[in-house]
Amino acid sequence: MSGAERSGASRGMRLILWAPLILFLIFLAMFASGLLKPTSRDIKSHMIGQPIPRFTLPEGAPGHPPLADAAFRQGRPRLLNVFASWCVPCAAEAPQLLQLAQAGVPIDAIAIRDRPEDVAGFLAKWGDPYRAIGSDRESSVQIAMGSAGVPESFVVDGKGIIRHQHIGEIRPEDVPAILAAVRNAE
Repeated sequence: MSGAERSGASRGMRLILWAPLILFLIFLAMFASGLLKPTSRDIKSHMIGQPIPRFTLPEGAPGHPPLADAAFRQGRPRLLNVFASWCVPCAAEAPQLLQLAQAGVPIDAIAIRDRPEDVAGFLAKWGDPYRAIGSDRESSVQIAMGSAGVPESFVVDGKGIIRHQHIGEIRPEDVPAILAAVRNAE
């Protein structure tokens, strides 16, 4: 084998050795691109257009009435917020819930796996936008609503039909869409 042939074979071997690393870097760049710039943040809920499940929950915090599904069939759209006092994103969305309440949106809540005294402490610290709060200690209503975590919020029309589901904390940029969903539910 001549020196030129050896050099060409050596170059080919180097390319083969680097190929897995190059493929891994291409895969990593594509994965990072998908994480940083997802095509859509919307998650389609199977609960949209469905009636709110039947439930009756006991009082979730002192000074608030208990919550039942009948409250959502009284002719006016409402926002139902699923939250917990131990949930950090729930504290982050508290200013936005107060803003929605100040804009005239009736807001009820379901406290998940929580104690009334802990919920009261959370409301004292972060503000209280809620009309009624039900206590769902076993997460049975949460699961029936198709909710997988906290916080989540549902716009329910005056006939008890779920019209919008917001998964995760309500951020300042989400407030106009929630207000529009409540108006559209009228």
